[in-house]
Amino acid sequence: MMVRHRCLALTFVAVIWLAGGAVAGASLSPAQYLLGAQNRDGGFGPSPGQPSAELYAGWAALGLAAAGYNPASVSHGGPSVLDYIRSQAPSDAGAVERTILVARAAGASVTDFGGRDLLRMLERDIRPDGSVANQVNWTSFAVLALRAAGANPSSKTLGWIARQRDSDGGFNFATAGGQSDIDDTGAALEALAGDAAARTTISAAVRFLRRQQNRDRGFPSEPGASSNAQSTAFAVQGLIAVGVRLSSMPHGSPERYLNSLRARNGQIRYSRSLDLSPVWVTGEALMALVGKPLPIAPVGS
Repeated sequence: MMVRHRCLALTFVAVIWLAGGAVAGASLSPAQYLLGAQNRDGGFGPSPGQPSAELYAGWAALGLAAAGYNPASVSHGGPSVLDYIRSQAPSDAGAVERTILVARAAGASVTDFGGRDLLRMLERDIRPDGSVANQVNWTSFAVLALRAAGANPSSKTLGWIARQRDSDGGFNFATAGGQSDIDDTGAALEALAGDAAARTTISAAVRFLRRQQNRDRGFPSEPGASSNAQSTAFAVQGLIAVGVRLSSMPHGSPERYLNSLRARNGQIRYSRSLDLSPVWVTGEALMALVGKPLPIAPVGS
């Protein structure tokens, strides 16, 4: 589901974006930052003022939903972010999954969403072996999207994910045998949460994440790299999903790392040295900061 963050284009934000007429110099929340970054078409770009795209709108909507803002009500003088996402045709399986997560967070139908049956589209993407495109990330998000839609993921799909565990206990982007990374391990934990048959796999994946935490309390994209907000957010959501207390991590709660990246305008920086696609980064980090793994329950329910 993710476009890998290491493939992102650098976006350096030179100005502070103030939301809702806030007084200059005041410290804003990540949710306020996102609200102020919305375009008049209802969507979001990678940073304030840039053209909207479904990818950024989807993650912003999920972050805001986690913070208690219904995507159907988030607008900037025009269409809501849900309206914008409804107007976009999902380009791949990951977009279908993300759209289902947004739709259900808004309490909208997933079987008639802009004239599309998203649930049927997702079910068509699931192969006979239970995977989506033979990839851990898309298959993990398929499980989360199915749960959001009120459908039970099959034991075949859950078993397929569990079998992709690497020898170090983590998961990688595709199938077992590659370089484990933090993002996909976190997503796999979210998907496997509550699956009694995957108890051993879950324990191994948690141990993998514990070993990867850096001394700054954050997590890298891959073992040995510097910490970044998106990888930390995925690790946090996966750990929370399986009931791990964040304060029990070897170097302390990773939430403290995320908060250390928060600017006065509310955005969460990608890392201490880089400012990448701040809308996307802030949306993902916000879910972790409020302690809500996917799927996000319908706001107001």
